[in-house]
Amino acid sequence: MTGKDSVVLVDKDTVPQIMATGEKKGAMVTLATVESQPNKAAERGKAMRQVIAAFVANIGTINTGLIFGFSAVVIPQLQAADSLIPVDESQSSWVASLSAIGTPIGCLLSGYVMDNFGRKKALIATQIPTIIGWIVIACASNVGMIYAGRVLTGFGSGMVGAPARVYTSEVTQPHLRGMLCALASTGISLGVLIQYTLGAFTTWKFLSGVSIIVPVAALILMLLMPETPNYLVSKQKPEKARRSLARLRGSSYNIDREVEQLQSFAAKTNASGKKSLSLRETVQALVHPSCLKPFAILTIYFMMYQFSGVNTITFYAVEIFRDSGTTMDKNTCTILLGVVRLIFTIVGAILLRRCGRRPLTFISGIGCGFTMVGLGVYLYFKHQWDTAVPPIEPTATWFPVACIFIFITTCTVGFLVVPWVMIGELYPMKVRGLVGGFTTCMAHSFVFIVVKTYPFLTHVLERHGTFILYGCFSFVGTIFFYLCLPETKGKTLQEIEDYFSGRTKTLKKPKAGTNGQQNDENDGQQMLLANGTKPAVLSPEKNKLLP
Repeated sequence: MTGKDSVVLVDKDTVPQIMATGEKKGAMVTLATVESQPNKAAERGKAMRQVIAAFVANIGTINTGLIFGFSAVVIPQLQAADSLIPVDESQSSWVASLSAIGTPIGCLLSGYVMDNFGRKKALIATQIPTIIGWIVIACASNVGMIYAGRVLTGFGSGMVGAPARVYTSEVTQPHLRGMLCALASTGISLGVLIQYTLGAFTTWKFLSGVSIIVPVAALILMLLMPETPNYLVSKQKPEKARRSLARLRGSSYNIDREVEQLQSFAAKTNASGKKSLSLRETVQALVHPSCLKPFAILTIYFMMYQFSGVNTITFYAVEIFRDSGTTMDKNTCTILLGVVRLIFTIVGAILLRRCGRRPLTFISGIGCGFTMVGLGVYLYFKHQWDTAVPPIEPTATWFPVACIFIFITTCTVGFLVVPWVMIGELYPMKVRGLVGGFTTCMAHSFVFIVVKTYPFLTHVLERHGTFILYGCFSFVGTIFFYLCLPETKGKTLQEIEDYFSGRTKTLKKPKAGTNGQQNDENDGQQMLLANGTKPAVLSPEKNKLLP
């Protein structure tokens, strides 16, 4: 018989490749290989739809950057001799740090709202206290009103953190997830730059009024977005999940297959057995290794990253440039710092897709360590020069500025991107919102501790000792990251959860050839000859000739 005499049964979405050879003494058919070429449109949805959904979900994170950058420009204005509301050093530290007190409360509440009311509703609700907070600051007539406004804006900032990242991770596919989850960090850096730039030319009251625009825009646009399919499947709403996926992936995408995968995984992890977990089930889920392990890793990550000094630089940028001894204008330096932060946040988001989480983390840890130690050493010599009799004119005043800019560059590509992306990746589906809220709560608690203790540490250790301490934290953190941080690049959320649950031993890709035989037997297309008989099982070593 010839190759034309055979009937091949194939899946509609695949195109098999069959090679036939003939010999002089009779026609022979050789089944060399059967390769499946998936329909790319069915494998990957419309990228632009996922980008738009992720962008809208992360508009609220711009407001977090506005909150971070606000204190850097408002404190010098409040401390000025002609200030409408004069403040001392202690009050200034409260203005800087109080936003981080409201943030942990918002983080905890956001987890509850996400898991019980949905990711979309959580992102809508978070904008309300933020809008009220900015209005209170803009209308402030005493420092107490500024305190109250900072707490409210911090509360809203805490509520938006986890929902934005979880929403993005659940509406995007693995090949886009890392880059789009980094939009949150990009939004924060953009907000910081906006405040640094406007704050150099406007009053803090006007700045507060302008800041209201961002949460209002976030609230309106989020009303137009769909709920995540993961959440809808977990609440036993597969039809709504299909409609959500149709909006997020497009009509050519194989929607039914992804819904079936989500349902299968939810059944395996008992995430869809009930519409809501009981208290006992919630506690059991929280103490399970699939939750505890990533929570411990991310909590330590955030502690090390915050104590590297990044938010000390962010919150006290103008003051630090003033005290560094540089001859450059402090406001110009601060604006340029915001530009560098924004640019390298975008670079970090791109590199996250190409390089993975671990390499970028190592770059940040080592870079932050050396630059903070370098800045501390320079400030030590500057202290000696200032206290000498007579005082000595500082030299190499470019050096502390270079240290700060290199610090922000290296810190941004890893520390400001990676842990926030991993919040949406590492946690099990059924408590992802709740534990994501706990994690952002811990992160912003560290922000408060670092920002509030900075003036205290500068009195106890001097400025140079404080920055050297920050550098040491970065070096210790790098060792921890090398030993404990997993690489999640290119992995599905199900694969990551299986790893932390112990169902798989590693997230690393298997070596080529280890699964070849199994794939040949399971993934090859079934073929029938003309007489209805099945071919013999193919040997992986060489091709078999069919009679």
